[in-house]
Amino acid sequence: MRQRSLIAMTAALAAGALTLTACGSRDDKGGDSAAGGDTTVVIGVDAPLTGDLSALGLGIKNSVDLAAKQANEKKYVKGVTFKIEALDDQAQPSSGQQNATKLVADKDVLGVVGPLNSSVAESMQKVFDDAKLVQVSPANTNPALTQGPNWNTGDKNRPYKAYFRTATTDAIQGPFAAQYIVNKAKKTKAFLIDDKKTYGAGLAATFKAEFEKLGGKIVGTDHVNPEAKDFSAVATKVKNSGADVVYYGGEYPAGGPLSKQIKDAGAKVVVAGGDALYSAEYIKLAGAGSAGDIATSVGAPIEELDSAKEFLANYKNANYKEAYEAYGGYAYDSTWAIIEAIKKVVDDNDGKLPDDARAKVVEAMQSVSFDGVTGKVSFDEFGDTTNKQLTVYTVEGGKHKPVESGTFTG
Repeated sequence: MRQRSLIAMTAALAAGALTLTACGSRDDKGGDSAAGGDTTVVIGVDAPLTGDLSALGLGIKNSVDLAAKQANEKKYVKGVTFKIEALDDQAQPSSGQQNATKLVADKDVLGVVGPLNSSVAESMQKVFDDAKLVQVSPANTNPALTQGPNWNTGDKNRPYKAYFRTATTDAIQGPFAAQYIVNKAKKTKAFLIDDKKTYGAGLAATFKAEFEKLGGKIVGTDHVNPEAKDFSAVATKVKNSGADVVYYGGEYPAGGPLSKQIKDAGAKVVVAGGDALYSAEYIKLAGAGSAGDIATSVGAPIEELDSAKEFLANYKNANYKEAYEAYGGYAYDSTWAIIEAIKKVVDDNDGKLPDDARAKVVEAMQSVSFDGVTGKVSFDEFGDTTNKQLTVYTVEGGKHKPVESGTFTG
């Protein structure tokens, strides 16, 4: 997939030529822990590897693993062998913070891919930033993570220099969905529901602002506990509201059953939401009544991108048990962004990792730019991806079918 020439590693390293620093490891016998005398560099992964959101988390982990293995096969960074350490945050901020502390304590970790959830990211950012350890999320979409709490007033202020992401934000995703729902789906009466989490509430708010701007009417609002199983009360409210669309700010473990119970209550509505509904698991949970439901997701459909063909083939050949899901391509690109930054640091330091490698990698990440699986990978002054593309999907024939790609234009 790499769109540029690869630098071959020299056939052998002279004894003692590779100076091990605080960022490289040796085994207890004094030999290098990586084959061929390389320094081992660890790329951490934080994602929900168990629990309701594990389908997305395992897709992230596998894609990071694939990127690291390919970098090693290609000997892409002179004198460096990559390995990954994947930690399970169970989609819980407290677990994410503990994982961040553990990864910081490992001197071999030079970058971290993750997390999935914006609320988990909030708990990790300061830990990584204080340690000058770069973090690249393939999935976080809450704008405040990169632009500060007052981003929606125009007072944008980047809180953490070590945090980057390859997924675009809800400042674009919510309005993009509203434009499609009003202008193309012709739905003008929305019942707004969110799960009160950072991601869900933020996404619902950005959708609401644009929906009303376009002339749509919010006919009802409510919140749900995503851990609950019974959504009959809100389903009845939706039915009685006269809504023709429900917009749900939340994730598929609750979104699927919520859609099913709303339809079972007799409400003739389309249920719509963001990238956390774009999963085959949503359709399984929502059942046959999910036909016509809408989800937006970051980027263009990866299966339709020429730039993703090699990734898709390699992922299949690697025989991972789980699908790459919505964020696999972004996790792969996030990993390669870290690898590219590490390569720049090594190349600028005569083929060695410096003592302050972590800080240097953070600095190098800001200027990383390459053609990735998901398109151009580069970052703006806030650490946000410069790729603002999104896609609308509808459920048809038991699958998410892409119907429109583009970006929000205010």
